[in-house]
Amino acid sequence: MTQGAGQGPVVRTATLRDFRVPPYAQVPVQSESAGHEYVRAHPEDSVPRAVPHENGEPAPRPAPAAEAPHRAAPAPGTEDGTRAAAVRPEESLPQAPPAHPGDAIPDDEPPEGYTPTERDLPVINRGDTVQVTVAPAGQPAPAAEGLGPLYVVGDVHGYLDELVAALTAQGLIDAEGRWSAGNTRLWFLGDFTDRGPDGIGVIDLVMRLSAEAAAAGGYCKALMGNHELLLIGAKRFGDTPVNSGAGTATFQAAWLLNGGQKSDMDRLQDVHLQWMSRLDAVVEEDGHLLMHSDTTAYLDYGTTIEDVNDNVHEIINRNDADECWDLFRKFTKRFAFRDDDGPQAVRELLATYGGGRVVHGHSPIPYLLGEVGAEDSDSEGNSEPLVEGPHVYADGLAIAMDGGVTMAGKLLVAQLPLQA
Repeated sequence: MTQGAGQGPVVRTATLRDFRVPPYAQVPVQSESAGHEYVRAHPEDSVPRAVPHENGEPAPRPAPAAEAPHRAAPAPGTEDGTRAAAVRPEESLPQAPPAHPGDAIPDDEPPEGYTPTERDLPVINRGDTVQVTVAPAGQPAPAAEGLGPLYVVGDVHGYLDELVAALTAQGLIDAEGRWSAGNTRLWFLGDFTDRGPDGIGVIDLVMRLSAEAAAAGGYCKALMGNHELLLIGAKRFGDTPVNSGAGTATFQAAWLLNGGQKSDMDRLQDVHLQWMSRLDAVVEEDGHLLMHSDTTAYLDYGTTIEDVNDNVHEIINRNDADECWDLFRKFTKRFAFRDDDGPQAVRELLATYGGGRVVHGHSPIPYLLGEVGAEDSDSEGNSEPLVEGPHVYADGLAIAMDGGVTMAGKLLVAQLPLQA
């Protein structure tokens, strides 16, 4: 099996606070009203705008991909010491009024159920939210005899170096990147690729650790994220038009708009596709209901965990572009647990599938707190990430694990249940 640790030095792409889309993604796949600003902003799980065509013709193929930008020395005169990669005139997008990147929807009419991401989200119940809290009064059921402690990992998005550092800090792997945690159980909550520099390296590492953990009496497993569905769709269906509910859309365009990396697509092999296609969507461990997205859309696929996973696998195996797009669209929904009705939404999932708490990724904690792209700094000008640990909210019923490694956050690895 290909091993992530044996691929040589990782070529890192520049990570900017406002996440400029790489040059190969700068193609006119969306309407002018959001095009220019989209390139400058973090494209947080956006459904691309439809491009109207005459006579029902499909959307054009995206422009040929160019190499992703590499990390370079800071350039003067640019915000945060960074500079966007140069774009050839023929690749440039039309100038347009500012628009939020999460609002990339066809003709200002969002598809049914689509949830945009705003950069200026309000702080929700800030006084009642915390980053790390004690476990709730109703403790999860103890692990079965012979099973070790339970850990979860938030969204990785191609940041292999950060993942290795976080796993090493928790004692789950050794200095050589090998499993060193015995019978420990480790769950990844999905979104291994896109935005970061080495998504395939991340997948290779997780696949290898799965084998090593099993040999040691533990296990390393992973859930299906919306970016796994996006990468599968981009590889299988490319620029085939799909019924987005609001005009022409393609998996290829959506993948590019959401940080798809050419290096990942070039290295994507059948073994990676097969592995991703077999991932479950939801599981229950020690009273924790683990899922990728903070949405109740899972209820559309069954009233038991087994039904949900079986139905998701069947949809992927049927290889129908429209059906896979609908699955991707629903797994891209977010924020169901954040507002006043959030606790009730969590309770509905727990009543259906079991467990005492939902643990999810998908929505970065800086978005949930309304603090996107900002940093705290002390009197000496030293800055620290906003995110230091998991975010517990929705009356203590939900734990967010996406630390926002692509913004002012960190890649989170935490042991469950959370301790004081």
